[in-house]
Amino acid sequence: MPLVTTDPTFEDVLAAAERIRGRVHRTPVMSSSAIDGIAGAHLHFKCENLQKVGAFKARGATNAVQSLDEVSARRGVATHSSGNHAAALAFAAASRGICSHVVMPRTAPPVKKAAVAGYGAEITECEPTLEARETTLEAVAARTGATFIHAYDNPMVIAGQGTAALELMTDVPDLDIVMAPVGGGGLMSGTAIAVAGSRPDIELWGAEPSGADDAFRSLRDGRIHPSVKPATIADGLLTSLSDRTFRILSGRLEGILTVSEANIVRAMRLLWERMKIVVEPSGAVPLAAVLEHSDTFAGRRVGLIISGGNVDLDHLPWSNG
Repeated sequence: MPLVTTDPTFEDVLAAAERIRGRVHRTPVMSSSAIDGIAGAHLHFKCENLQKVGAFKARGATNAVQSLDEVSARRGVATHSSGNHAAALAFAAASRGICSHVVMPRTAPPVKKAAVAGYGAEITECEPTLEARETTLEAVAARTGATFIHAYDNPMVIAGQGTAALELMTDVPDLDIVMAPVGGGGLMSGTAIAVAGSRPDIELWGAEPSGADDAFRSLRDGRIHPSVKPATIADGLLTSLSDRTFRILSGRLEGILTVSEANIVRAMRLLWERMKIVVEPSGAVPLAAVLEHSDTFAGRRVGLIISGGNVDLDHLPWSNG
């Protein structure tokens, strides 16, 4: 399948919602009066931690896989990833009954490799560098003819991610603000397109760790700053914006708020203790932004997308494990 260079539209997000309906969960929107009291705002959490494969990535991967023509689909799909996108693409391929090939660094945790293999993907290991991942993927694609599905630099993936915000605005129609975490920008881009097309009066904010603030600096300076040696426990937010996601986000956001590691841990623990839900560090970053920048959100109705809930239970950030 040829590389698609156009950016997704609001109509693409609406089409994605129909395409993935019944194939992924319509996740709940939850709230907590206790957390509202601490934050000084009315918070509504879109719980993608309860999504298939434990993350919003199932939406974009499913939309991309279901969008393939039959000839391309028969050759399968491929990607390189050590995180949630690997499992999401394997899940989406299995749901369509086609093969998937995932290149993973040899240092990826065994539990992640097991999850990807559990959905039937063929795993090819490589050295833990971006160059090795890309080179190995090229070889796999050449051997199999599989279509490369990028984790975020793909219009159908972005459109699929935007369906979470569509559902959020339907369930809570009087929001003042919508916020999502920012890594490569796929979720935030889909969210921005969905909100602009449905409720352009809603403010859009991104949230990012201070130790991995390349998107914040990129939008501030009007050019992409690559993510170099990011330092954060939010391991889902380590990647750089692509040209596509940078273009979509530029001018659409009020801004990106950066947060400390201490507030990420505080937010994560609040969600576990007060709402009894398993949230990974990346998914807690928007709540951390509300806690750290409380004046921006005081008294307002805020929709926060909890991006995922895949966490190593043996190494929680507030434990000694």
